[in-house]
Amino acid sequence: MNNYKEVVDLYFELKDSPESTRESYWRRMKLFLDFIEKRGFSIEQITLEHIQQFILYLKKERHLKPGTINNYISAIRFFYTYVLEKEWNSRKVPRMKRINRLPIILSKEEVMTLIHSTTNLKHKAMLVLIYGSGLRVSEVVKLKIGDISSKKMWIRVEGAKHGTDRYTILSDFALQTLREYFKSYFSRKSYSREDWLFPGSNKDCHIHVKTIKNTMIKLRDNLGMDSRISAHTLRHCFSTHSLEDGVELVYIQQMLGHKNLETTSKYLHMTSKGLMGIKSPLDPGDS
Repeated sequence: MNNYKEVVDLYFELKDSPESTRESYWRRMKLFLDFIEKRGFSIEQITLEHIQQFILYLKKERHLKPGTINNYISAIRFFYTYVLEKEWNSRKVPRMKRINRLPIILSKEEVMTLIHSTTNLKHKAMLVLIYGSGLRVSEVVKLKIGDISSKKMWIRVEGAKHGTDRYTILSDFALQTLREYFKSYFSRKSYSREDWLFPGSNKDCHIHVKTIKNTMIKLRDNLGMDSRISAHTLRHCFSTHSLEDGVELVYIQQMLGHKNLETTSKYLHMTSKGLMGIKSPLDPGDS
């Protein structure tokens, strides 16, 4: 299997894909290859029928959602066509139909209740940055000390999704929280601008995304909140609350790092202000 991983790694290195893309693709491909080998087949023997069985396994035994299964299909298709150099047939391996559900949006008060419910300064600072600046979880864990500008009140996000860099805002509240965190974690250590803002147990590595995801789950459950709430919910709340506060959609797009304005425009459906002032035909009009 290592030989296959080398081929995959070379492709993504030549393409200069983000580390997150490489990791997610290989993780899904490895699960598929383990599935094949446990059933006594060699990787060279893989057929479209094997892939069909794996998809049924993901659906019926792992109970994964259509969107997640489609991500597996993309990874497997890449392995099947690029690594094994076999011909793909989309009619035999169709992508699953996704149901577009609107994400859970918390009120500002609920967001602050979540944030204040943790006593861990590092975790609190990360949650504050996700909500206050619209960062992805994968982006906040990779921040370096030099990415924060207290003078210009912005955050530089490098190597984000789609391989882009961008700037987003830094809130006063987030800056205050960061200063408290920094004083607690860095005051007695030597550091440079290139050091991780949120180092893991090994200071040479940043904190893992699962740490903040699991933290959010614990906080949510402790407060008895909706089980669909995740760390990414805070990014959705940033977008929706910004719209409600009158920030133009194009600026929100830039801060979120969306390639298309259409992606950002979905938040129009989630704002309370989007429905304010509209009178129902059930109610009497002006006489």
